[in-house]
Amino acid sequence: MKPMKIPEKTVTRLSIYLRCLEELEADGVASVSSRQMAERFGLNSAQVRKDLAYFGQFGVRGLGYYIAELKHNLERILGLKQDWEVALVGVGNLGSALIAYKGFQARGFKIGVAFDTDPARVGQVVGGVQVVETVKLVSTLRKKKVKIAVLAVPAPAAQSVADLLVEAGVTAILNFAPAQITVPEGVKVQNVDLSVLLKTLSYHTVRTNRPSPLRLEPRTIRES
Repeated sequence: MKPMKIPEKTVTRLSIYLRCLEELEADGVASVSSRQMAERFGLNSAQVRKDLAYFGQFGVRGLGYYIAELKHNLERILGLKQDWEVALVGVGNLGSALIAYKGFQARGFKIGVAFDTDPARVGQVVGGVQVVETVKLVSTLRKKKVKIAVLAVPAPAAQSVADLLVEAGVTAILNFAPAQITVPEGVKVQNVDLSVLLKTLSYHTVRTNRPSPLRLEPRTIRES
């Protein structure tokens, strides 16, 4: 029997549920129902129950979910019960900012090695991370058995660097490059295109600030 395929959006929402549980736990709340979570965090209670049901029965009838227990289970499901060493490729402005971001390490993700092609950056230590020349990427990551990488290179270099990461045994790539990359089956790519996100915000801002929605004017087709 094939294992059940979990929808990608469900996996994404698990991280949201975990963050909500962390906030509730910090407030000293011991248990919560899906309805209470929905009301407090703007979620869909039916969707919460459906998503969690993919992984088992976590709630108690008439009570809801014990927060500490559900939080533990979500961390286990998401693979957060272990620390992950992460490789970064591209130590420009964005790459340097990602190294400096402490939120990764707080969640068990540590950027342990960084790569760049710029001779001025190679050999430097940025935020406590050694910058290695990209030609050593495959041998270095194979030796360290790194499985997760962050791609922060210019668009023209994205595919060739992704190919190196796959060759090195990386199975998960967080891609900040403004380019689509192709990887073999079994390698997961999560794209973070900041320009696309800003365009989405622009769309919602226009709709909020205008009294009526924008409409596309139909073009008149003249018959010859």
